[in-house]
Amino acid sequence: MKKLSLIALIEASFFAAFAIILDLLPSIKPTPNISISVAMLPIFILAFRWGFRVSLISGFMWGILQIVLGDAWIVTPIQTFIEYVLAFAFIGFAGLFFNSIQKYLRYGKKKIALAWIVAAIFVGSLARYFWHFLAGILFFGSYAPEGMSPFLFSFAVNGATALGSWVLCSIVTVIVVSTAPRLIIRKNEPIALPHNKAS
Repeated sequence: MKKLSLIALIEASFFAAFAIILDLLPSIKPTPNISISVAMLPIFILAFRWGFRVSLISGFMWGILQIVLGDAWIVTPIQTFIEYVLAFAFIGFAGLFFNSIQKYLRYGKKKIALAWIVAAIFVGSLARYFWHFLAGILFFGSYAPEGMSPFLFSFAVNGATALGSWVLCSIVTVIVVSTAPRLIIRKNEPIALPHNKAS
């Protein structure tokens, strides 16, 4: 397994801190239980710059920072582990699309790259909110309206949050990458390209 560079780890730390800052901004709250924001954006950008492992580490750092800074909603140690370690780390699954995104950006096929980016953000959002959904069933069922099952309540709340965050992060990321693709492309990344690649 290729060893991570110091630069990758520094960027993972920086983007985790940036996510914390974005998380402090006002979010979209259609209901008290649903909060939609662009806070995952730095982890997604990192995922498209470095891939799965680095974005997984950065998401993990973000979750730990949430706990350390007292911004976590802690009920039990297991709930905290699920929602602030596993859930935040799993945002890094967007990095599984790293090669395709890098390849098409370097080929000059920006529209295809952006389509992969939107798909990657969906996967990262889904991976994160699966754990919030699970925690909602296990630990927050008492918040469900009378007559509604904890399963349905958690699915509705976390599903709406995941969907809203996916749409919002996708829009912002597409704008950022469209205007500044160099944020994603790393010059020293050894990805093989054909001789007739677009400049």
